[in-house]
Amino acid sequence: MGRLFWKFFLSILLAQLAATVAIGGALWLKNRAAQQERRPAIDTSPPAAMAIESAAATLEFGGPQALGRLLENMDRHRVFAVDDLGKELLGRIVNPVQVAAARAVLDNGDTRVVRRITLPNGRRYLLFLPAQDRLTPLYSGDARPLLAGAGMPMPEVGPRAPGLRPGFPQGVARPYPGTPGPMPGPDGPRGRFQPLTPFIPLAAALVASLLFAALLAWYFSRPIRALRQAFEAASQGDLAPRFAGAGRRGDELADLGRDFDRMTARLRNLMDGQRRLLHDVSHELRSPLARLQAAIGLAHQNPARMAASFGRIERESVRMDKLVDELLTLSRLEAGALSGTREEIDVAELLHGIVGDAQFEATAQGRTVAARGMADVVLLGQPDLLARAIENVVRNAIKHSPAGETIVVEGTVEGGTLRIRVLDRGPGVAPQDLRTIFEPFFRSSGTEKDVEGHGLGLAIARQVVQQHGGTIGAANRDGGGLCVEIALPLD
Repeated sequence: MGRLFWKFFLSILLAQLAATVAIGGALWLKNRAAQQERRPAIDTSPPAAMAIESAAATLEFGGPQALGRLLENMDRHRVFAVDDLGKELLGRIVNPVQVAAARAVLDNGDTRVVRRITLPNGRRYLLFLPAQDRLTPLYSGDARPLLAGAGMPMPEVGPRAPGLRPGFPQGVARPYPGTPGPMPGPDGPRGRFQPLTPFIPLAAALVASLLFAALLAWYFSRPIRALRQAFEAASQGDLAPRFAGAGRRGDELADLGRDFDRMTARLRNLMDGQRRLLHDVSHELRSPLARLQAAIGLAHQNPARMAASFGRIERESVRMDKLVDELLTLSRLEAGALSGTREEIDVAELLHGIVGDAQFEATAQGRTVAARGMADVVLLGQPDLLARAIENVVRNAIKHSPAGETIVVEGTVEGGTLRIRVLDRGPGVAPQDLRTIFEPFFRSSGTEKDVEGHGLGLAIARQVVQQHGGTIGAANRDGGGLCVEIALPLD
C-alpha cells in the first residue's frame, strides 16, 4: 500500500475519532442528566430523618415561631416547612416537584423523612428536606453541621454585625416573609446546572468531519488541478517541466508529477529529434537533387556530353536511393517494425564474413581490415540486422582511417557478454561528441569534408544493438583513433 493510501486512511480515521468522541460525550452527558433526574427530590438519609424529627417536635410544641428560630440556625435552612397554600415558613421559594415527592413519600406511610404537622389553629405544615444535589446554597461560607441549633451549641463562623441573624455571613441578608431580599430559584438562586443538549456535540462532530474532509479534498485537489493545467499546457505545445519542486510531498501524486515531467522531457527530445531529422533529411536530399538538376541542364545544353550527364544522374539516383533506404530502415527500427523471429547466429562465422567483405572494400582504398580473436559462440538474434550493424561500424572506420592503416575487428566473451570491438587509427572524435555520434546525420567536427556518407550508419547500428538487448559506445584510443564497442548478452 502506498503513501497516498495511508494519508486517506489516517484522515478518515481522525475524522471518525473526532465524531466518536463528540457522540460519546453527548451520550455521557445525556446519561448523567438522566441519572440526576432519577435521584430522589428529597433527602432520605438518617441525618435528614433526625433533622425532620427535631423540626417536627419544635413546630408541634413551640409553634411556627420556634420552628422559624430553629430553621434560622440550621445549616443553610435545609428543612422546609410548607403549608397547604404552598407557602414556606421562612418565605423561601419551593420547588413543586419536591413538594409532590414529599407528599408521595408521606402517602406511602414513610414518616421518617417527611412529616405533616397540624397546629391547634388548624394550619398544617409539610416538613421535608430537599435532596442535597438539588439544592444550591445561598452562600458557601457556612459549613456547620446539619443539626446545628437542634439543642447543641454552635460556634460562630465570624463576628456578627448588629441586625444580622445568627449563621449568616456579614453583608448577606436572608429573605424573611414580607422582607425584600434575594430570592433563590426552584433549585437555588441560579438554578441547577443543566447538561449540554446532545445536539451541540453532534454539531461539533459534524463540523470536525467537514473540516477533515475539506482539508483532505484541498490536499488532493491541488496537485490534481496542477496536473490538469499541465496537461492543458502540454496539449498546446508547452512541454516545460512543472513539478520539479513536488518531491517534498512524498506521495504518489508527487511521483505522478515527476513522471509527467519525464514524459514531457522525452516528448521534447522526440520532437526536437524529429525537427532535426526533417532538417537533416532536407539538407541531405538537397545536394543530390541539385546535382541531378545540374546534370539534366548540362545534357540539354550540350547533347555531346549526354553520356557523362547520364552517369552523374545515375550516381546521384543511387545515392538518393541509398539515403531513402537508410531512412526507412532507421524509421522501422525505431518503431520496432523489424523485430521478427530470432535464430541462432554463429558469431565467428558472422564476423569472418563481415571482415572478408570489408577487406575487399578497404583494399581498393589502400587500407586493411584484420580479425583478432573471433569469438566461437552462438548468439540468438536476427543475423541480417546484426550483420548490417557491424558492417556500418566497420565501414565507418574504413572511411575515417588514413591510407595504409589497419582496422581491427575483435570479438571476445566476458562473463556471458559478447564484446565486438572495431578499432581504427583515424582522427578520433571530440570528447563531447562521443555520445552524439550515434544520432542520425551527426558529423563530428574532425570529419573530413570529402568523406562520403549521410551519418545514418551508426544510428542504425545503435537501434539494432538495442533491439538485441545490447549497448554500443565509443572511446578515443591512446595514440589516436577510435574504438567502437558493441556489447551483446549471450543469454
